[in-house]
Amino acid sequence: MSKAQETAVYTHGHHESVLRSHTWRTAANSAAYLLDSLKPHMRILDVGCGPGTITADLAALVPDGHVTGVDREPGILEQARATAAGRGVRNVDFAVADVHALDFPDETFCVVHAHQVLQHVGDPVGALREMARVTKPGGFIAVRDSDYAAMTWYPASQGMDDWLDLYRRVARANGGEPDAGRRLKSWALRAGLTDVTATSSTWTFSAEEERIWWSGLWADRTLASAYAERATEGGHASAEELRAVSEAWREWGRCGDGWFSVLHGEILCRKEA
Repeated sequence: MSKAQETAVYTHGHHESVLRSHTWRTAANSAAYLLDSLKPHMRILDVGCGPGTITADLAALVPDGHVTGVDREPGILEQARATAAGRGVRNVDFAVADVHALDFPDETFCVVHAHQVLQHVGDPVGALREMARVTKPGGFIAVRDSDYAAMTWYPASQGMDDWLDLYRRVARANGGEPDAGRRLKSWALRAGLTDVTATSSTWTFSAEEERIWWSGLWADRTLASAYAERATEGGHASAEELRAVSEAWREWGRCGDGWFSVLHGEILCRKEA
């Protein structure tokens, strides 16, 4: 029987405007719900590791253990390796992998972690089953995903409303689910996981430096990333409409009273011993 394979298209790609966000992520700001469960000896699999900033943080937190970071894109793994090397982290390695068919034996890892991954895959329930397969009994499956429909901001902006509507349409056309955060517990239960703790947390951008950074990366992403190409090639928006959305982001970033909150759903699932 052939292995399951990814069917969804990754909406964002790896343009600099995307990596500007991904390299900002740390274990503290993106995996806080997991950290109290970590022990120094643990072996961890970080699925969809991207440029490796969270991966390297996790490795530092398990000095007597080991972390393996995997991603579908070989190119981004070179940056992940450079991230780990630059921090002097040695208990880490990286490999190409598809979360639907992980090339590891059953019950290999103490923790299997995925941040902002399930919103981009074609079969999130199958992905969770595969993550559970490679988790040791008593170990943890830890997942965090944003929920686009729950994102909120001030002041009101028709251009920002247009952005949210467009993004959700493009992501779903690519085979993903942009409102994944609210669905994580349901997906975990459907995957057969029974000991599931569901929580939530936010990123909030309001200070001037934060607004300029967050609005700038989305303004650039709207015009120059793979997301922009998929929006136009898929017939979801014209180049003119993308320029209007990009400018709406910059206008919001210039608002002294601007505020933007990203809600994330989280699940910490303990595999039955």
